[in-house]
Amino acid sequence: MEVKKLILLLLVLVFIWGCSTGNGTNSQGGQGTEKPAASDNATIKEKDPKPLPEGKNAHVVVIGTEIEGMYLARAAKDEGLSVLVLDPREKPGGQLIQGEMLFLDEPTDDAQKTMTQGRIKKLFDRFKKGEIRNIEHFTTYFNEVMDGIPLEPGITIVDVKKETDDKNGRTKVSGLTYKTAAGEEKTVTADYFVENTDFTALTHLLGGKRLPGVETIFNAPDVDYMASSIMMKFKGVDWNKFKSEVMALGKEERFEKYGGETTVTDTFTWGFGNVGQEYESTRDDIFLRGLNALNQLNGEVLINALLIYDVVPSDNERIAEAVKLGQEETDLIVDHLRDMLPGWENAEVNGYPDYLYIRDFDRYETDYILQATDVMGGEMFWDNVSIASYPLDNQGIKSSPWGVGLGNPDKYGMPLRSFILKDYANVIVAGKNVGATAAAYGSARIQANTSLAGEVIGIILAQIDGEKQLVELNEEDMKKMHAYLKKEYKINVSSVKAKNKIADYTDAEREQLNSGKQVTKK
Repeated sequence: MEVKKLILLLLVLVFIWGCSTGNGTNSQGGQGTEKPAASDNATIKEKDPKPLPEGKNAHVVVIGTEIEGMYLARAAKDEGLSVLVLDPREKPGGQLIQGEMLFLDEPTDDAQKTMTQGRIKKLFDRFKKGEIRNIEHFTTYFNEVMDGIPLEPGITIVDVKKETDDKNGRTKVSGLTYKTAAGEEKTVTADYFVENTDFTALTHLLGGKRLPGVETIFNAPDVDYMASSIMMKFKGVDWNKFKSEVMALGKEERFEKYGGETTVTDTFTWGFGNVGQEYESTRDDIFLRGLNALNQLNGEVLINALLIYDVVPSDNERIAEAVKLGQEETDLIVDHLRDMLPGWENAEVNGYPDYLYIRDFDRYETDYILQATDVMGGEMFWDNVSIASYPLDNQGIKSSPWGVGLGNPDKYGMPLRSFILKDYANVIVAGKNVGATAAAYGSARIQANTSLAGEVIGIILAQIDGEKQLVELNEEDMKKMHAYLKKEYKINVSSVKAKNKIADYTDAEREQLNSGKQVTKK
């Protein structure tokens, strides 16, 4: 009997020891601890830190703290790479935190299936449940993404050292010198540098060719950019009354009163074009369009509708002026909303963001430039890093304030090459810096599309560390990367089929679509 007890005790101890030490090694050969996967409740191995290459300060240096590039930083860090973030802005978080652009656009295909995967899917899931809605929630989330990643805010790039890469003949950034907020000059070296600002803090210094912008769509005589927005924050709104009274109207009556497509759900609104049209702004560079509103719960509502034109995000004085103008206009618009919308009778302004939502700025040529025909044709690439969707939605400029829509794709792939700066061996562009024509950019720019790409690229950087450079990856290499993503992260960016909505287009019609001159056929 005593022997049986002893054997049982030994078995229990062995089981406990096995649980505490893990049951194997990770794909890099090191011991790992388990943590929740980015995409679901499965588990993945947290990688041990990889050794730094000789003479390098980090594996990856990210310039700017827009959320899309932070997903790249987080994934690279979790996979064992050393990451440093340098932010030219004084406060981190970009459009998400400082601009409070909390109205999350979810890309869905024709079957209304979400295209979100990985970390961005977890954000959308919590958003839809109401767990993340206001700026405090999003700030906590952003800090979780940034946890353990060193950040130096308020820097100014002083110099970029470049040399020719002996392996591939491309140019590479070998060092970056910057001045800290305190005035100290530092130089950092890394394997890769990532442009992740909304004003091309790094890439405008590298001599690349600017991609023609939205001015080509609207026939503007000079370089121009989509309107920026300032988020309008309100409190004291009775959302239930708002929804019930608006949606109680028949479709025709509702559209006639408030504008085409006007809809109020438990979470969002869209439409309300007549509400914008009936408001007379105080200046010709400010325009109230239809209302995209977010129910932040407890009577708080965020509206993305107040457009400000002629904003250049690299011009700090114009940014400050635009923020001030937007705040002043918000104080006037609240009276207009009280008069026009049920449930808004007691609405009040609920503070102001410190920054703008910047939709568009200069982009530079990448190894592959995404075309509108790729988007509408459902093109998939051997080096996919994201599966994307969203209408070709090009917001307006001052001379064409309502913008233009060029079509609704099913879904499409975004290739790694659209995130590699042309002629450079080690410069990655993140988020809205993606290489896309002006027409394709209307869809490619959406945060969820490029956030997934950022996470995937961060993972790939760690997987190829010390073996190959990003620009050297071939089709067979990417098959291995795609298999790893499926196995470890439940992210699928390969073997996806999409509808080709332009199969009957002539060459001339395809060319017109790519130039943004023709709305897609039905």
